[in-house]
Amino acid sequence: MATIEMDGTAFGYDEEGEGPAVVLLHAAIGDRRMWDAQFTELAGGHRVIRYDRRGFGETGGETGEHAHYEDLLALLDARGIEQAALVGASMGGACALDAALAAPERITRLVLLGSGLTGHAWPDHMQADIAAVTAEILPAGRLDRYRAREGDVDPADVRAMAEANIRYLVAGSGRDVSVLPAEMLALVREMCEQVYRHDWTAPQWTERIPDTRHRLAEITTPALVVIGTADARGLVELSTHLAESLPHAELVELADTGHLPSMERPAEVNALLRKFL
Repeated sequence: MATIEMDGTAFGYDEEGEGPAVVLLHAAIGDRRMWDAQFTELAGGHRVIRYDRRGFGETGGETGEHAHYEDLLALLDARGIEQAALVGASMGGACALDAALAAPERITRLVLLGSGLTGHAWPDHMQADIAAVTAEILPAGRLDRYRAREGDVDPADVRAMAEANIRYLVAGSGRDVSVLPAEMLALVREMCEQVYRHDWTAPQWTERIPDTRHRLAEITTPALVVIGTADARGLVELSTHLAESLPHAELVELADTGHLPSMERPAEVNALLRKFL
């Protein structure tokens, strides 16, 4: 395990290759392992860094107030990187957008895969879907108790929440989890279970959240917005909004693909990254 310390926290990270810098930012249902195919591929012509964001994977979640995009910029400083392209999946994409606003001169390219957006209000239909899925898994009040770190966590609930995310997001609309490659499914399940174990047991910290949703027009960095057509409808809608709102953005739709195209369609995503970066 390689670590780099920033703001009193040891971050798990990997670095390989030489050339223009590229940082890979993982989704909130995983960790840096989701980039295995891209890390190896891009290192042939780039200096590639992937790391576990605060509270994920091999990185702790210290108490206090922090911001993911500030951690990202601190990582660039710590590694002596003046400029980098950012490749972000889901909430990793939101972090990339926040960094592009905070330090536009340092970000050369943005690739946003099934991206989130800091401060975004998810549509009613998506909130209703998530509430319904959660209600099927956990009795009323149990999730609140877990989030408050009250009492022991039932491993069966961890597994159930991971499976719900896999069905709703990773497989996505109208698809059974059996369509996903077996090795991918096993790794996603392992990563997602770790996310919930950590989220329900580790020390709590507060995220400083910038208001990025109303400032997209200020981000002039060239952007590639990638969305799987089987992803949750709210995320498909958001990707369309990002592509329309960012001044220099291109939208690419991957047919019959869920929330983690970098894992489900690695060859296609790698080809897109090679061309764009």
